[in-house]
Amino acid sequence: MPLTPYKQLEAEWQRLHAFAGALSLLRWDAAVMMPRGSSDVRGEQLAAIETEHHALLTSPRISRLLERAQAGTGELDDWQRANLREMSRQRDHAIATPVSLITRLARATSLAEVRWAEAREKQDFAIFAPHLQEVLQLVRDKASLLGQARGLAPYDALIDGFTPGLRSAEIDTVFRTLSRRLPTLIREVIERQAQQPPLPITGRFAPGKQRALIADAMKAFGFPFNRGRLDESDHPFTEGVAGDIRVTTKLDPVDPFKGLLAALHETGHALYDLGVPREWRTQPVGKERGIALEESQALLIEMIVCRSRPFLTWLRPLLEKHFAVSGPQWEVDNLYRSLTQVRRSLIRVDADELTYPMHVMLRYGIERDLLEGRLAVSDLPDAWDKGMSERLGVVPANAAEGCLQDIHWAHGSFGYFPSYAIGAAIAAQLFESLRARTPDLDDHLVRGEFGSVTRWLAETVHAEGARLTPPELVKQATGKALSATSALRYLEAKYLEDAR
Repeated sequence: MPLTPYKQLEAEWQRLHAFAGALSLLRWDAAVMMPRGSSDVRGEQLAAIETEHHALLTSPRISRLLERAQAGTGELDDWQRANLREMSRQRDHAIATPVSLITRLARATSLAEVRWAEAREKQDFAIFAPHLQEVLQLVRDKASLLGQARGLAPYDALIDGFTPGLRSAEIDTVFRTLSRRLPTLIREVIERQAQQPPLPITGRFAPGKQRALIADAMKAFGFPFNRGRLDESDHPFTEGVAGDIRVTTKLDPVDPFKGLLAALHETGHALYDLGVPREWRTQPVGKERGIALEESQALLIEMIVCRSRPFLTWLRPLLEKHFAVSGPQWEVDNLYRSLTQVRRSLIRVDADELTYPMHVMLRYGIERDLLEGRLAVSDLPDAWDKGMSERLGVVPANAAEGCLQDIHWAHGSFGYFPSYAIGAAIAAQLFESLRARTPDLDDHLVRGEFGSVTRWLAETVHAEGARLTPPELVKQATGKALSATSALRYLEAKYLEDAR
């Protein structure tokens, strides 16, 4: 019996899934194991697979099958209809961005990354500026084409590429609420914490012992080392596909918590990727639902669970076991004060969870102004410095501490930054709902029974795949629309009411 048009599409997307998996593992290898001198060879490999992926996705055969399958949606179940919708969305995105634009953008971003690294090293924005200008113009072209194809404003089309279904109007609402409360809250918390600063955590911690501790913690959260692995890289990340997940972290010889918390952050990503519906893993509906939800899973584990007293109560014996440490600086209360210390810092990736949204909101405003022509590239450093002064009361000493600290714009990743802060808001909203359903959750965490968290996330978030938009999923999981209310309740309780 011949396959229906829909079933033929499933077979085609299984091939696309294989391409995506190969690309993912090649990128992982480039960051973890590949000799630096082999980058030109790897570039050719990636380009070849990406070209085949794009050609298959935009082929006339796919378009014909989509039209025929859409004519017969009455014969499909809810998951199949959602899968067909995601297939069409991926095809529309691919067709809206012609190969010529993809090629030009790939070349421009490749060179921009090199010049960004040089400019950052030399603390000279002028080296990067003309390359950012070229990338910006190409991203504008891409945003315009995607917007026309999707019926969206250009910037919303870029956001949609990273977090499908999320719009700037929803982001603006969340950010306005945060902006009204966070500046005062940050000041109050810094003043309160100054009354009892943490004792410094000192020592040197061997990489092997750090890796052993991290592996114990990841196993406790349910990371399956028979279907994934842990490595080291310059920047922590998660790559791979469901069933073959690669996690990396970056170890610090004098701070064992940097590598540990980075690995547990990535474990949140990995568990999401591993937890999507098994029967849909090779299909677009069986993927995670965008960057904001990805970040929510990582931040819920790293920031909310792992920077809590119950978790640190469980962790402390492991610290003694692996590092043979003792003394007042290693007591739970001091560890908690150390890991929740709030500072007005210049660097986003080092920011605490209270000041972090201020960094993201600055970038969100700047990139919109750049894309929509309200800010010239040449004026970016001054706009950045002014924004940091207004939002956090600190001013970068040079461009490396300022507008050159992130690589996202060199990559052409405009519309990505808001997902970080929206992910934090989603994490707080999900955790509030989880705590309401599990009144004795702290007792579970003290005993290292993290399945109380991960099972609920798997059932509530991961099992939905890409069937719902992030706002729809949040409403279904929590009974409330996405907002910043839960995030502010969480931050006030943790940093004011619970501070002691």
